[in-house]
Amino acid sequence: MIADAMDSFAQIFSPPFRRVMWKSLGLTTAILVLAGIGLDRLALSLVHVGPAWLSAVLSIVVALGLVVGMIFLAPPTASLVASFFLDDIAAIVERAIDPHGPPGRPLPIAPSVAMGLRFAVLSVLVNLVVLLLTIFTGIGLVAFFVLNGYLLGREYFELAAMRHGSAVEARRLFR
Repeated sequence: MIADAMDSFAQIFSPPFRRVMWKSLGLTTAILVLAGIGLDRLALSLVHVGPAWLSAVLSIVVALGLVVGMIFLAPPTASLVASFFLDDIAAIVERAIDPHGPPGRPLPIAPSVAMGLRFAVLSVLVNLVVLLLTIFTGIGLVAFFVLNGYLLGREYFELAAMRHGSAVEARRLFR
């Protein structure tokens, strides 16, 4: 298992993986920046109430809230974007690991998008819990990495398993 993990880590830096990583990173960043700008403009239109000092304080609070919000929205956004490129990566890995085995079949777009959206909603809910853990217990950073790592691993396992079987079989294998 350790040898497989090391092989996987080495493969991350290969050109096909880097291409997908840069596409995913660029698209995720663009989505988050555009969402942040839109929310900022919306908040600015609502902040100009009361005395100048109150507007300044509200502007700072809104800016900090947007930064924190974008941090917590990054994992679900990144996973949703990366799910569009999963079949490309899975085909490369399958050819490298078992070139003589049966190739997986790419997922149809509708189930792939549905799974990505389901995961994104679940991830947002989990990150809201993480935010509450951060505010009330201080263990938010640990919870952030543990819970998002679990969710990403689960989603990508199911998507990869569905290349070779049904969704029911993928869930059974995961359990």
